[in-house]
Amino acid sequence: MADRGASASSLPQDRPAHPDPILALNRMGGFDWDLDTGLFHMDPQAHEVFDLRPDEFDGHPGSLAARVPRAEGARLDALVAQAMKDGSENYGAYFRIRRRDGSLRWTHTQGYIRRDETGRPRRIIGIVRDATEELGDVEARREQAARDEARRQRTSVVQLTTAALAHARTVVEVIDALKDTDGLTRLGATSLVMGLVEAGRIRLIAEGPPDSFVPGTRITGIDEPYPLSEVVRTLGPRFIESPEEFAERYPVLWPHLTGLHITSAAYLPLIAQGRPFGAMGLLYSDRHGFSPEDRNVLLALGSSIAQSLQRAMFYEQEMDLAEKLQQAMLPRTIPGVPGADVAVRYRGAPVGGSLGRDIGGDWYDLIPLPSGRVGAVIGDVQGHDTHAAAVMGQLRIVLRAYAAEGHPPATVMARASVFLHELDTDRFATCLYAEADLSTGVVQVVRAGHIDPLVRRAGGGCRRVPVEGGLPLGLSAEFDGLAYPVGTVELDPGDTLLLCTDGLVEQPGADLGDGMRALTELVAAGPDDVRHLAERLIDAAERRGGDDDVALLLLRRRTPDSPRSGGRLRQHVAPGDPEALCGARHMIRAAVRAWGAGGHADEIELVADELITNALMHTEGAAIVTLRVLTGTGRRLRVEVEDSSSALPRPREAGEAGVSGRGLMLVELLADEWGVEARGGGKCVWCEFVVTERG
Repeated sequence: MADRGASASSLPQDRPAHPDPILALNRMGGFDWDLDTGLFHMDPQAHEVFDLRPDEFDGHPGSLAARVPRAEGARLDALVAQAMKDGSENYGAYFRIRRRDGSLRWTHTQGYIRRDETGRPRRIIGIVRDATEELGDVEARREQAARDEARRQRTSVVQLTTAALAHARTVVEVIDALKDTDGLTRLGATSLVMGLVEAGRIRLIAEGPPDSFVPGTRITGIDEPYPLSEVVRTLGPRFIESPEEFAERYPVLWPHLTGLHITSAAYLPLIAQGRPFGAMGLLYSDRHGFSPEDRNVLLALGSSIAQSLQRAMFYEQEMDLAEKLQQAMLPRTIPGVPGADVAVRYRGAPVGGSLGRDIGGDWYDLIPLPSGRVGAVIGDVQGHDTHAAAVMGQLRIVLRAYAAEGHPPATVMARASVFLHELDTDRFATCLYAEADLSTGVVQVVRAGHIDPLVRRAGGGCRRVPVEGGLPLGLSAEFDGLAYPVGTVELDPGDTLLLCTDGLVEQPGADLGDGMRALTELVAAGPDDVRHLAERLIDAAERRGGDDDVALLLLRRRTPDSPRSGGRLRQHVAPGDPEALCGARHMIRAAVRAWGAGGHADEIELVADELITNALMHTEGAAIVTLRVLTGTGRRLRVEVEDSSSALPRPREAGEAGVSGRGLMLVELLADEWGVEARGGGKCVWCEFVVTERG
């Protein structure tokens, strides 16, 4: 088979050099239709059947339109298409052609469909013959068949148009379903116009084909002498059955339509709830007059189109409201973060896979925290509607509030899950919260049913960071699964943390693991600048397609411009919260290692644990633990534990068998220095450790 787009000389080589003489004697012509290239070869006798000279046919089926009336061609095309679709080996049909002198003659065709080993149609070989005499004795039967066919066509117009409109969600999709080539073929029209009523005027929203636009009709008054205006004023249809009638009734419009060879037209009001909101017109070049059945079909068609168009208008209004709601819920600006470069992006899900943007529950946020820390959030509420956007906005606010209160990441996530559960909604949400101390590079990560983060190293390469996670927000509260493990990631200067929703990862026909690997490779090969990298990732998501929205947050730890005096890390530990206490221990050990004092991690963690435990046991409030690097004479690590009690700690004897009372003894033995300071309504117990310089 020849490649698509090949010239007429690229026809299959197994065609006979001369037509079968038996076919010629029986006034039959042969044809060979290459479905790959679209070329349609006819022998000389077939040219005679169609009353065409060889130089009048260029090998393309569309060129036969000069001889085959539009309605006949549409019927024949539908027959051949159905035969190819249902696996038939052959087909046969009678159809009429218009000869050079204008007379109509019956023709019969018989085609044999050749398929490849997969069953795909590749070629049609067949014959055409003049069947006028054959059908001459059955004219009455022919006329009945024509009436039956006309009835089937009218029914088909309504069925096919309604089916096409069923998938249209937006006004643009409704218009495209009506005015493209297939739509006009279904309607049997040459051209279509459509206008909507706005502020007492009619605004044209569709005209087809492109060369059918009439200058000056983009916006017209309802009282002007145009057919669209007339049907809106009267709420009744207008059927124009001849060019003479068109020219007489609308003399202003007719001179602009003569090039379309219009023979008749039907203008229909678009009515909903008893009020006209627009009008449409169908213009024909091969129809003369409208039977009562034709008029009834067109009225039913106009009603169906009006319902589809109004449904699309309501949908667009809802989507516009949802989009504004989502824009209001997402952060308007992202605050600057000292020591980091940040980039965020949001891409809505495509509507219907291509047109416009759907609304979703994906969100991102960046939360400045005390002591130079920052919280990064990425999440996805179930669903793509206004409800999802509203739930997303509420979740973003409470997560921000819990984090700003100083709660550790696990507590922030657990409280957000309880909040969502108590909203009494049927939605759940996945989320990932990362709290970063940019002075040390220590990042604490909590995951609620969300995909893992990625880390791109400054020296090159990117890896997925597995984080043990809990149930999605809302579900964990419902099933008593509020324990969220805390993972730790260390960012060196120049490293980039990537948080995203699954719309950036999921690929049609691929599993999540393949998508994560593809994203990892894309990030590793991307630019260093986080803004440029974010643009590249969103562009890749656009090219790949997909039906989900995308939220993306990139945080790159900046290389310090000058040596820093030290780092500081702070965490809030609530009483009766073992997860917070465990998280504080993990944070201290990770920070000590990140600051290059790993050899002292055990004693620092033990002393800090004793101070935190004492604060929780002997006071009524929470404890705030701070770990910082002191520079000056030597290098020292300082641990501070603040509480709301003004009572000072005092050493006491534990006794030979006692366990309690040994805390301050351990502090005094292990720390190089320790002491107590008054802090407003409470106190701060501190201790310092002399550590070696970073290796």
